[in-house]
Amino acid sequence: MTGAGAQAAEYRIEDLAHASGATVRTIRAYQDRGLLPTPERRGRANVYRETHLARLRQIADLLDRGYTLASIKELLEAWDAGRGLGGVLGLVAEVHGPWTDEEADRISRRELDARFGGRQDDEAIAEAVELGVLERVPGRDDEFLVPSPQELAVAVELYGAGVPLPAISGHLRELRGQVEHIASRFLEFTTEHVFARYLGHRPPTDSDAAEAASLVRRLRPLAQQTVDAELARAMQTFATRHLHHHLGAEKTAIAEDATRPVLLPARTTQAVQELVGAERVADFVTAATERELQARTLDDLTITHAKKGIVNEST
Repeated sequence: MTGAGAQAAEYRIEDLAHASGATVRTIRAYQDRGLLPTPERRGRANVYRETHLARLRQIADLLDRGYTLASIKELLEAWDAGRGLGGVLGLVAEVHGPWTDEEADRISRRELDARFGGRQDDEAIAEAVELGVLERVPGRDDEFLVPSPQELAVAVELYGAGVPLPAISGHLRELRGQVEHIASRFLEFTTEHVFARYLGHRPPTDSDAAEAASLVRRLRPLAQQTVDAELARAMQTFATRHLHHHLGAEKTAIAEDATRPVLLPARTTQAVQELVGAERVADFVTAATERELQARTLDDLTITHAKKGIVNEST
């Protein structure tokens, strides 16, 4: 790097790569894509400045947040055209920020083993890491990061109540799939009815992006509040039914026109939704069930008829 004091910093491409953390090859690829301003040509060398370093850091941040190079180029072109990126970057930060007030914690392997009966279970640890319940701390084999202490505490309570660890992991996998489906539907719903008018431009205007970020802050807790309320209602309903069943309460006949909720695996629901659309999932499942019942009824009749035929032939 050359230049000092009041002079603007200047970089050769190798210096720029070192300062930004990008490779020389990456920098040249960004130039070819139009993501970086053209450097100054001085003799046989290109000279880069602080603007190039700032742009590289900006690109790296957006890549970390999941943006593609194509979408980053659109954002940067809007910035260069004077449209501003303050609102857009604010929206990005709002969406990628924490969606819970819960703070991560750390736990030692010894403490972890103690919470789960005092025995080491490397397989259970590996599965917890795979599920994200635990995260390994680089350079520390005896310590883990706990992104959600509440989730770990639930697992500890269930284990203490007699639920085996494989059953807890299996339940979490199933629950996660169902919750991800709920989150996806909530985002589709709010995007269609709320955010579509702010995000119609690509990239959105600075003011629209800032308004959308404000709405994210307001709507963020609504999904959890709705799920909490509906879960409480469902738990009361099903817990009462389970209690009556296990206490031997009288069973009531199901009316022909009555409906009861049926839990389906999240993958099954998602597959049906992709096939027929979200609004026709219930109709499709009902029709498929009725068809299966009819097929089984016909099979039973066929088997019964065949048995009767064999009996008649033998008499």
